[in-house]
Amino acid sequence: MNMTVFWLAAFIIFAVGEALTVGLVSVWFAVGALGAMATAGAGGGLWVQIGVFLALSALSLLLFKPLSAKLLKPRASHTNADRVIGQTALVIQTVDNVQATGQVQVNGQVWTARSAHDVVIPQGSEVKILSIQGVKVMVESL
Repeated sequence: MNMTVFWLAAFIIFAVGEALTVGLVSVWFAVGALGAMATAGAGGGLWVQIGVFLALSALSLLLFKPLSAKLLKPRASHTNADRVIGQTALVIQTVDNVQATGQVQVNGQVWTARSAHDVVIPQGSEVKILSIQGVKVMVESL
């Protein structure tokens, strides 16, 4: 088998494998396969081709992995809703996890509320908002 064809096939396999994944898994090997294919086309021996493949794969991994990790790092997207965490709120409907009831008002907004500690919190009480779970705030009595 012609080694140029072999390296071309390897490049295609690594490129397709990369296209099917999200996280830059085999692109490094595709770069190495291209280099080995060029070496084979120039008449380099099998061990030279393998050496070029390994060297280019390792080099591209070392050079571009930190950059790709930085670029592909998921960023937390904070919303205005996050601002209510840690705030004091007024209970406008009794918070009862068993009955699935409860509303609080904070910063002029009304939120569905649940008790973080599974205790009933009566209407008119002040609570601290601990977290947001979906469209509900988790609260505790002050």
